[in-house]
Amino acid sequence: MSTSKLTSMPKNDLNDLEAHLAGTLRPVAPPRAFVQRLRSRIHLPARDEIVVRLRDWQKLILVFGGVISGMLVILTVARALFHIFGRRDGG
Repeated sequence: MSTSKLTSMPKNDLNDLEAHLAGTLRPVAPPRAFVQRLRSRIHLPARDEIVVRLRDWQKLILVFGGVISGMLVILTVARALFHIFGRRDGG
């Protein structure tokens, strides 16, 4: 539904819709076993462990270099595809 249609609806219809959705869409609590499994999977390292990982600057530079290289490859491929397929419309 477009925004113009939504704003042109009468106030009463919007209130009825909100009341209907409030009654229909109720929060659902997940099972306890699911929450416990999820909490056991999520592991936030201790502050000292984070500091040690950040001080390992050689590995950090390698990771940043890999991310930047990957972004450049994706950008180059995207530009090549644009030049190949984008110039057919009259250029």
